[in-house]
Amino acid sequence: MRNLPPFPHWHWQVPSHFNIAVACTDRHLATTVGKTTAMIVEDDELGTDTITYSQLSRRTNQFAQCLRNAGITHGDRVLIRLPNSLDYPTAFLGAMKVGAISVPTSTLLTVEEVLYLAKDSGASVLVTDKAFWPQLKPALTDCPDIQLVLLSGEGAVDSDLPGIKVQDLARSLAEIEKWLPPRETRADDPAYLVYTSGTTGYPKGVLHAHRAMIGRRPASSYWFDFDPERQDRILHSGKFNWTYVLGSGLMDPLYMGKTVIVHEGKNDPTLWPKLIARHEATIFIGVPTIYRQILQKTALGKADVPSLRHCMSAGEHLSDEVLTQWKQRFAIDIYEAVGMSEFSYYLCETKTRPIRPGSAGFPQPGHDIQLLDPDTMKPVPVGEEGMICVPDSDPGLFLEYWNLPEETAKLRHDGWFFTGDYARYDKDGYIWFLGRKDDIIKSFGYRVSPYEIERVFKSHPAVSDSAAVGEEIAKDKMLVVNYVILHEGETISAEELLAFGQQHLAAYKAPKKIYIARDFPRTKNGKILRREVSPHIAIVTAG
Repeated sequence: MRNLPPFPHWHWQVPSHFNIAVACTDRHLATTVGKTTAMIVEDDELGTDTITYSQLSRRTNQFAQCLRNAGITHGDRVLIRLPNSLDYPTAFLGAMKVGAISVPTSTLLTVEEVLYLAKDSGASVLVTDKAFWPQLKPALTDCPDIQLVLLSGEGAVDSDLPGIKVQDLARSLAEIEKWLPPRETRADDPAYLVYTSGTTGYPKGVLHAHRAMIGRRPASSYWFDFDPERQDRILHSGKFNWTYVLGSGLMDPLYMGKTVIVHEGKNDPTLWPKLIARHEATIFIGVPTIYRQILQKTALGKADVPSLRHCMSAGEHLSDEVLTQWKQRFAIDIYEAVGMSEFSYYLCETKTRPIRPGSAGFPQPGHDIQLLDPDTMKPVPVGEEGMICVPDSDPGLFLEYWNLPEETAKLRHDGWFFTGDYARYDKDGYIWFLGRKDDIIKSFGYRVSPYEIERVFKSHPAVSDSAAVGEEIAKDKMLVVNYVILHEGETISAEELLAFGQQHLAAYKAPKKIYIARDFPRTKNGKILRREVSPHIAIVTAG
């Protein structure tokens, strides 16, 4: 039995040669899109900055030539540590035009973490801002592969380091008036390298090909709901370094010739509706926390954002309460998606079928996702859990784990990529995401998904966030327990929350203990680290 959703068949068209940067910039110059706005950056300190597609094409070509002039060539790595700014797409896409591999990283990373990524990737170029440079400079002599540093922002530039050229990015671009055409990369050539949490405690590099851009095409039709007849304006609440934003907030909209709006600075609940209204955004993309904050801390509604027609979310599940309240207040549904660093987003809710709260929707057309029993390599029956597996031929799939051939071979074999995530289909074809096998709680013979528990508890008006885990009380005896963070000012007891779980969840799923905590251990991108959630973070316990 094949686990396929009720969507039309998708025909992949992957050319032999393809370049993400050219597809996102130069391709539009011969059309009316070339004169339209590609990106708007709202910076708390620097104000509003905009760039058209023709200007972005020029800047990325100048950046590519700057790299060529420094001897950077096909396959070299360009590490980028920048805030949301016009320099981010300039560097990210510009590196690809010379055939180099872009390595996007977060501004939250410390000097030590940046050095690790620079060494692991073997980066030849570092692009960062002048505010971070004084911290990084003394340690950079530890990176023998770095040849060139390009500094973004206001202020002076220090002299070169031994063996390393240090240049002002803006000045370097301005000096370039002529450039060679972009390299004609093959669709399978490496394009960008993202780092994700590794099992060894060190970040793991995930290498993507230029064809990854084509692999995300189904999302444009079935998750974004782009309107081909209008110039959609997409406001994204995230940072470019995150894979979620890199795709949905940079590459996908630019590839489709839309306008991207991003923010740099402090976040408050009124910010996003204000930016939607100011720039007449038609699509808003965020994480559940952003949606919750807007609902809980503002009285804003549809009248305040008349241009908004479509909302999207990923990163964690939305609660039923947020879905319902958002529809009531803004008269718009929020469409969720599930993705991963190795494959971007591939499951999503769409306007073609009703939203079923808690479900991840459907695999996007073209992504022939199967739920397999990894022992038998056969699809599991409807209603039973299986591992989400991706055909090895899917153009959206990553190339390899950087410098980790054994890890790549372990998860890519027999014609499949084994994601490690589990899910089940219901009789109507909806897919229910269960998470990683390590996250699934095995309690007294039952298998419990933490996502189901967390979704229920996030619907409680006093609860801001939730993390369900298993707690071992004796050998082979595991209790289902739940950690919650309350909204500011709430004083509900752990006993009341325990009763709430018993009321809304099957007896085997209902937590046997409730821990109230101030915060959770999280990744740099804000995801909860369940393996590190333990009673030491609790301030109140019941059960």
